[in-house]
Amino acid sequence: MLPNVKTEDGIATAGLFGAVSGSTLAAALTLLETQGIPYEPWAAALYPFMDIPALVTAIVLASIYTSKRRGTADEYLSKEEYPSKQGITARGYPSKEQERVKIWPIVKESLQGSALSALLLGLALGLLTQPESVYKSFYDPLFRGLLSVLMLIMGMEAAARLKELRQVAQWYAVYAFVAPLLHGLIAFGFGMIAHYTTQFSLGGVVILAVIAASSSDISGPPTLRAGIPSANPSAYIGASTAVGTPVALALGIPIYIGLAQALMGG
Repeated sequence: MLPNVKTEDGIATAGLFGAVSGSTLAAALTLLETQGIPYEPWAAALYPFMDIPALVTAIVLASIYTSKRRGTADEYLSKEEYPSKQGITARGYPSKEQERVKIWPIVKESLQGSALSALLLGLALGLLTQPESVYKSFYDPLFRGLLSVLMLIMGMEAAARLKELRQVAQWYAVYAFVAPLLHGLIAFGFGMIAHYTTQFSLGGVVILAVIAASSSDISGPPTLRAGIPSANPSAYIGASTAVGTPVALALGIPIYIGLAQALMGG
């Protein structure tokens, strides 16, 4: 690990940056519509399929690491206190019973969290019902206003978390600045492959890049707080909210849309 970076904090940070920011995605969709760049309506539906696995994977990895570390510590203490009682195997080595981490209970508990449960419920309602009428009558008129309020709240949260981020390792800030651009450009490259092979629209490529570049600011923090309680929220939330989200909004989205417009013009 990097200096002054705890393993649990690193896993939580990676999980948050692997997840998706609803506010960043909403801002990108609004800008695409303003610029008149067409995109597939289903492209935004990639959100839960990229958000949930990232958060659950981070929680599982942190649980495995914590379990192994606890097992190693217990084994060391038992050897120190009862060295003569260590079992010997047929080959002459001390016997070691490793407790296996059960993955499914961890996944189940993570999915039962309030944030992911709400996301899964919304996905189920969208699949089983016809949300078009609700979207046109309720969601669409309020969308821009709610997005403006959310951006204001995120800005205030970023300013507060920036002070906390200074108290932890500077590596979080470096990663939070580089990761959104790197992840987004990689996704843009894969999207261009899909564009040339399957006629995936350039607007859809932009959405894919924005989803990959963003870091979760709604469902991620409460999920990771509950799933990885040993991680420091000032590290992973501070890196995401104070640096990652502003970089994705201010630099990432204009870069991806600019690339798409250049390719459309070419």
